Amino acid sequence: DPKTGKRGHYETNTMPQWAGSCWYYLRFCDPHNDACFADPDRLRYWLGTDSQRGGVDLYVGGAEHAVLHLLYARFWHKLLYDYGYVPTKEPFAKLFHQGLILGEDGRKMSKSLGNVINPDDIVRDYGADALRLFEMFLGPLEATKPWSSKGIEGIKRFLDRVWRMYTNPDGTLSSAIVNIPPTRQQARLLHQTIKKVRHDIESLSLNTAIAQMMIFANEMSRMAQRPYQVMEQFVLVLAPFAPHLAEELWQLLGHTESLAYEPFPDWDEELLREEEVEIVVQINSKVRSKLMVPVTASAEELRHHALSSPDIERHLQGKTIKNIIAVPGKLVNILVE
Repeated sequence: DPKTGKRGHYETNTMPQWAGSCWYYLRFCDPHNDACFADPDRLRYWLGTDSQRGGVDLYVGGAEHAVLHLLYARFWHKLLYDYGYVPTKEPFAKLFHQGLILGEDGRKMSKSLGNVINPDDIVRDYGADALRLFEMFLGPLEATKPWSSKGIEGIKRFLDRVWRMYTNPDGTLSSAIVNIPPTRQQARLLHQTIKKVRHDIESLSLNTAIAQMMIFANEMSRMAQRPYQVMEQFVLVLAPFAPHLAEELWQLLGHTESLAYEPFPDWDEELLREEEVEIVVQINSKVRSKLMVPVTASAEELRHHALSSPDIERHLQGKTIKNIIAVPGKLVNILVE
């Protein structure tokens, strides 16, 4: 060392440090291999190829993590691909940056600011499912948003409503849940919920998925009879969001095995079709009424429905009809003088 005059040596074994932390996921494919960092066959098994995708489907990172790790992980992966050591060009199929949850004062949580929310306190007061749901319901997953103590109370009320929807006051299965076929309205509500939640999970729109489940709970809880099949399927929809409550309800419905191994429900597009549609009725192009009519109603049937409406009959008194324009599924325009 020219400054101290002491003898030393350069440390060249730096790969296990910074660089090693950038390709750890490749080593996971073959962690006990002493001949090379990973066997090519095992890499193809776990990572797939450029034509048959495998590997990491979704990486939820964050802006800071992207700069400090993911940038370098991608660099090393592409370097190894260029030299023929890995079978795919990209390390991760999709990268998503989640937003921060700020303190209630709108500032980043910090012990020095005294605005840190202790999750243990939230779990103690509201339950783990309420904490999970509220974090997802705060807003778009990628957005930065402040914590709200009042907001989590609303989520707790939703979970309580779901519990009451399934139980009698003594905690047994609700006598309103009966083994009967669902009505068309109940089936449509269930399948609308399944489709909406499934699509929202895939797009990571978790807040709107929860909003749809709230709609289901509000409407179904008002019904005097709730078909067992519908209520059973809804538990499976709820499970990824509120797993503890869902497991309790699953057992309450008579199942002895965990629902964790049950497939997520599929929707039936046929059951989503509306049987009625709202049309406007105009007189000389001014809206005078709105009617619910069958979706399949023809132009002639629309004319009949419009002329039979008490509101329209009143507006037509003393007038002469010159023409009636009917557009199925949309409107009826009555031209008068």
